[in-house]
Amino acid sequence: PDYYFRITNSEHKAELKKKFQRMCDRSMIKKRYMYLTEEILKENPSMCEYMAPSLDARQDMVVVEIPKLGKEAATKAIKEWGQPKSKITHLVFCTTSGVDMPGADYQLTKLLGLRPSVKRLMMYQQGCFAGGTVLRLAKDLAENNKGARVLVVCSEITAVTFRGPSDTHLDSLVGQALFGDGAAAIIVGAEPIPEIEKPLFEVVSAAQTILPDSDGAIDGHLREVGLTFHLLKDLPGLISKNIEKSLNEAFQPLGISDWNSLFWTLVAQQF
Repeated sequence: PDYYFRITNSEHKAELKKKFQRMCDRSMIKKRYMYLTEEILKENPSMCEYMAPSLDARQDMVVVEIPKLGKEAATKAIKEWGQPKSKITHLVFCTTSGVDMPGADYQLTKLLGLRPSVKRLMMYQQGCFAGGTVLRLAKDLAENNKGARVLVVCSEITAVTFRGPSDTHLDSLVGQALFGDGAAAIIVGAEPIPEIEKPLFEVVSAAQTILPDSDGAIDGHLREVGLTFHLLKDLPGLISKNIEKSLNEAFQPLGISDWNSLFWTLVAQQF
């Protein structure tokens, strides 16, 4: 809170800072990483205001940095996989920002030195359900293309959403309290090669659904001021009212109905 309100020249908003402090405390997030530095923000003061035109500056950053961050995660995933990168048949790249042509999938292909003929799929603006979506697509690609090995990369930099605080838009403060920068990558395939590939997990199922009466629950809009987002106050309630129905639809085909067999918590004790 101290850094955020100082860098956005908002230290005079004492009550708002207290609210932000409570948000940060309740998030229980101890550490986050951000591409934006104090130096970058001082060079781009419009990004520190609440609603100042700043899309060009934001785009210049994320279009370059999102593929580079994705490369770091992808390189580690390929190394753990153990196969040469020439064996990658598909690339799925997902990010919330940095819309450009050619996209981050193309840039990553060049950065990694993948085959020019690798089959690419670029996904933008997926938000919080990006991970589940890319796994669902990768599973379908792997199961329907014999020998396919799908490199999946998610890369996020919050430079497109960073902005100063507003008394009338607390939704934005929630995002400033929760979100950081990072990337993840994984190789998805079917029929692993013994002694060469050592898969850690099996993707049994991946699905999505639209909850009733959820219009406007989570909205994101790309504007001259960057990416703005809005959250319904009762978002947790909306999820809790519908979570069991979604679980039933997901697990009944597998013959699972005992939630306690799926969800459990370790309790640390002293011996």
